Amino acid sequence: MKEPELITIIEGPTPDFQPSPQPWLQSIHEGPDDKIVAVCQLRTMNGLGIQERSQRAWQEGRPVRLDYPDDMRMRQQVDVVALRLQELDEGPLLQLWVSLPLELTEEEEEEEFDEGDDDPRFFG
Repeated sequence: MKEPELITIIEGPTPDFQPSPQPWLQSIHEGPDDKIVAVCQLRTMNGLGIQERSQRAWQEGRPVRLDYPDDMRMRQQVDVVALRLQELDEGPLLQLWVSLPLELTEEEEEEEFDEGDDDPRFFG
C-alpha cells in the first residue's frame, strides 16, 4: 500500500464533523464499506501547502488522511475525499470532506439522544 499523505491536527479540539449538505457527494465515494461523507472546517496557517501536498498525493494515487485527536486525545485517522481552501478576513479556512465509518456517526447520534426525549427517528 502506498504511503498516505497526512493532514495532522497537532493541537486544538476534535474536528466537528457535519453531514455533507450535498447528497451527490455520497455517490462519488461508494465502496464495500459502510461510510458517510462528512465535512469539517479547520483554520490553518499553511493552507496552500496542504492543498498542494494533497493534490500531488491524489495525482500519485496515494490516499490523503486527516490525523486528529479524538475526545479522549487518542490519535484517529479518516480518509479525505476532497478539500477546499478559502481565504477569509480571519485567515485561511480549510474545508475537508472526509469518509467516516457509519458506526462512528451512529455512536455520536446515540450519545446525543437523551432517554427523556422522544427519539426523532420514530416520529415524522
